[in-house]
Amino acid sequence: MSEGADSARPGVPDDAEEEPRAVERRIFRDTLVAAAAAVAVSAFVAPWRVTAGLALGGALALFNQHWLRSSVAAVFAGASAARPPKMKAARYILRHFVVAAVVFVAHSAGLVSLVATLAGMCAVVAGLLAEGVRQFYFAIVRREET
Repeated sequence: MSEGADSARPGVPDDAEEEPRAVERRIFRDTLVAAAAAVAVSAFVAPWRVTAGLALGGALALFNQHWLRSSVAAVFAGASAARPPKMKAARYILRHFVVAAVVFVAHSAGLVSLVATLAGMCAVVAGLLAEGVRQFYFAIVRREET
């Protein structure tokens, strides 16, 4: 009775054995693919400001995702059970101001559509959704027959 659901199947890796950074890499890759696909489609069917906005938003989404990951890693780098993590709020909050400033300058200069830029920044949602579908698929496939 102490066996897990997949312990009887030796060829299937357990979720706990998966490399910890693999999920982050897949989400980053899927975000990149979603942003690139949106830009590629809009290049043929939308005005250039929309395409530029999607490209800028996708780049900002990837930049924000990378900066968030490194900021959180820096916060918890020196943490232990005896010493709680020091919150480096300035670095965590700074990324929001940088993203907002870039969007403001690009929109004020008339280079991008604001709505398209925000839509491009939502490419991370497509990356998260793809990972969720992947995890759901493997949860169904790897379940033990009863």
